[in-house]
Amino acid sequence: MEPRFAVIQAQGLQLRVAPQEEHILPHLDEEPGAELKFERVLLISEGANVHVGTPLVEGALVTVQVVGHEKGDKVRVGTYKRRKKYRRRIGYRDSLTRVKILDISMPEGEKRGKHGA
Repeated sequence: MEPRFAVIQAQGLQLRVAPQEEHILPHLDEEPGAELKFERVLLISEGANVHVGTPLVEGALVTVQVVGHEKGDKVRVGTYKRRKKYRRRIGYRDSLTRVKILDISMPEGEKRGKHGA
């Protein structure tokens, strides 16, 4: 049997997630260890059964746990003013959150898509 996975929409990103995977998202204002539920599930695959949302899969949930916060790679930007001997380098690092996928759940009565396909 193929592993179970889902496609979710979180923080403006679409991610393919599976249980026990870790993913990095833009900063979430949650403490490490906190559990979150993402309800914006676009697709769920359970082996041969694929549930595609129109646009969302109704009642589907993806439960995640916040592992920790970290910073992304430094992006360096240079600026200058012509003919004035003014040059400056600026660095920026994004705040990111690492999450672990705990569970992908679907309502029990849901066996096929909305149109029976």
